[in-house]
Amino acid sequence: MGSVEVTPISLPRDIARFVQAWFPIYENDPHWVPPLLFDRKRFLDPRKNPYFKAAEVQCYIASLDGRDVGTIAAVVDTLYQEHEPGAGFFGFFEFIDDATVADALFSTARKWLIERGMRKAIGPFSFNTNHEFGLLVEGFDSDPYVLNPHNSDYYPAIYESLGLRKAMDWYAYRVDAEMPGIKKVRRVGERVLSRHPEIKVRPLDLSNYDAEVDRLHEIYDDAWEQNWAHVRVTDEEFDFLAEGLKQIIDPDLCFVVEIDDRMIGISITLPDLNQAVKKTKGRLFPFGWVHLLFRKRHIDRVRVFMLGIAQEFQHLPLGAVLYARTFNVAVEKGMAIGEASLILENNIRMRGALEKMGATIEKTYRNYEIEF
Repeated sequence: MGSVEVTPISLPRDIARFVQAWFPIYENDPHWVPPLLFDRKRFLDPRKNPYFKAAEVQCYIASLDGRDVGTIAAVVDTLYQEHEPGAGFFGFFEFIDDATVADALFSTARKWLIERGMRKAIGPFSFNTNHEFGLLVEGFDSDPYVLNPHNSDYYPAIYESLGLRKAMDWYAYRVDAEMPGIKKVRRVGERVLSRHPEIKVRPLDLSNYDAEVDRLHEIYDDAWEQNWAHVRVTDEEFDFLAEGLKQIIDPDLCFVVEIDDRMIGISITLPDLNQAVKKTKGRLFPFGWVHLLFRKRHIDRVRVFMLGIAQEFQHLPLGAVLYARTFNVAVEKGMAIGEASLILENNIRMRGALEKMGATIEKTYRNYEIEF
């Protein structure tokens, strides 16, 4: 066996090779959901994704005996430097079950970060908390929900062998319409609205999507500001992310909370398109679209992707209002099973609300860090 060779790649030229490197890594993992190539091409193209204006990114591919066996991205996020100077990110960290390959990739990324003045690395972030993030450390026996990552069970031990240590855990809670606390949540939600007639709840208005997105950005900055490793999103990038989300949302499952036309809360729940995407093998052509269209009609689970309340109104149990509305519509649509994710381990308020409903932790994702 030869030695591992790690080479930098150029984006967008080498996107296809970068993404295709993941397929043989997961060929024996029954729960991996292949990414759609067209979606990854859009996200990883610096000409299309405005995130590249706010960060310096270098991607690498590891090769062994003439075949690609791993990838990594090293990132200096300019906006995150305002929060934690000297902390860089790593992500898209994929590798075969071989610690030598992982070490070669991570050592290369670490050297790149050190050369740019970084004293610490946090990850995996692909590219930050506004995108996919976290390493699966518990819950390997089921498929991930839409827009959540997945990795094989050998990853955590190899991470630790590299000197990476836990920074923060995130939980994916299983929720369903039969949880014992659902009736109470509905009662709490009804009581809040009866006591506060000035509060209105309505579905997301796709016909006025751009204006909705502008107001949603304000809520996002406010409600998530205190979250661990949160990165402020530029207007241009938020519009880019919202445009991608528009392709997969069901407006019936998305709700806005308002007072006098001021948006004070939002919840976005997504049909689990992974149930449809899995059979496409990452490609919609020539036959992947057939699987996608057929299976979209049989999606029976949802992911509560985003639920946030403006800090000024977090003393009110508006989460109960949003959960109640969401569950009612999901059940009507035949989607009685779901996941609420990802929830910070130190988000005691939201975790407590979910656990009172009867939700249970189904998966645990972890971010790691290392000081240089």
